[in-house]
Amino acid sequence: MNAVRRRYQHSTAITVMDEALMWAIALLLSVSLVMVYSASIAYAEADPDINNRYHYLFRHMVYMTIALAGAGATFLVPTARWQHYAGEFFLLACLLLILVLIPGIGKVVNGSRRWINLFLLNLQPSEVMKLAAAIYAADYTVRKAAKLHSFRQGFLPILVAIVFVAMLLLLEPDFGALMVVMSITMGIVFLGGINMRIFAGLAGMAVVAIALLIITSPYRLKRVLGFLDPWDDPYGKGYQLSHSLIAIGRGEWFGVGLGGSVEKLFYLPEAHTDFIMAVISEEFGFVGICMVLGLYAWIVRRAFHIGTEAKKLERYYQALVAQGIGIWLGIQTFFNVGVNMGLLPTKGLTLPLMSFGGSAMLCNLASLAVLLRVDYENRRLMRGFKV
Repeated sequence: MNAVRRRYQHSTAITVMDEALMWAIALLLSVSLVMVYSASIAYAEADPDINNRYHYLFRHMVYMTIALAGAGATFLVPTARWQHYAGEFFLLACLLLILVLIPGIGKVVNGSRRWINLFLLNLQPSEVMKLAAAIYAADYTVRKAAKLHSFRQGFLPILVAIVFVAMLLLLEPDFGALMVVMSITMGIVFLGGINMRIFAGLAGMAVVAIALLIITSPYRLKRVLGFLDPWDDPYGKGYQLSHSLIAIGRGEWFGVGLGGSVEKLFYLPEAHTDFIMAVISEEFGFVGICMVLGLYAWIVRRAFHIGTEAKKLERYYQALVAQGIGIWLGIQTFFNVGVNMGLLPTKGLTLPLMSFGGSAMLCNLASLAVLLRVDYENRRLMRGFKV
């Protein structure tokens, strides 16, 4: 660590913040505003209770303003404080997952009880759990580093915690969020140095458990069958995917132009949330998709680079948190784009920083604020200052 400090101490080449990362985030948020508006106009005008083409745009702007304010407050919290209260934050997220299951508190939408009404926005506890999982798993891995070779002493306690979270998420149900939480946790303990035999065994168990959850649940099995051949029942179980594929096909190389999407006109369900990438593809084509995915790839790359820098400075907790956030955003983007393109069954996962929704936007920007805080502290240490 001292060698790293001497190398960068008082260097004018080190900026206070990662400007390239902040620009990537700003560009995604800008595209989000444009595409949420484009994808939601028809639904907003057709709804007799709304009858305002700007309805979803205004709400999205309010959500984004709240999320940016929350991200600003989150950035001010030192990462050492997150580590100190990692267990309490994880318990709070578990409590929210329990509260959302209570009738009268949890709000039911499309048969799933996933939201708590907070007036300004509907809080989705599963989004809070994603951030809590990254922060807690990083703290746990650092504390148990010497015992990660042992299944009983090293991995069993966090396995029990994640199984408990899985049960709560399946009661909502929110299978997509469960997949993301599992990916974050397993990714962090893998990067933390868990015994490979234990990790391989657990990965195998996870695959078997996921297969059983799909087979034993009629609606999940229906989604998988619809994903395998959406054209077999294009007006039933394959409806969403078939129209998503039509939208992507219509986009070709350069798209039909902003606002020119046909599929968003009541053909493609959830056009401004889960399937916003299909609308982007139709209006901006293959080139547009590549540009958006390039921004996500840059953010994930920077997250792992920031984690690597933190590790060089012997800040192992901060390194795992940064890389855990990178795993979260990368995996969820992969799942959402995979669903839109027919590579994965539909899971109800939004596209980070892009889809309409208050809770997701708030938690995504809060996680990026934590990532920027890790980077900020790294840069201060490199220049010889205290965190």
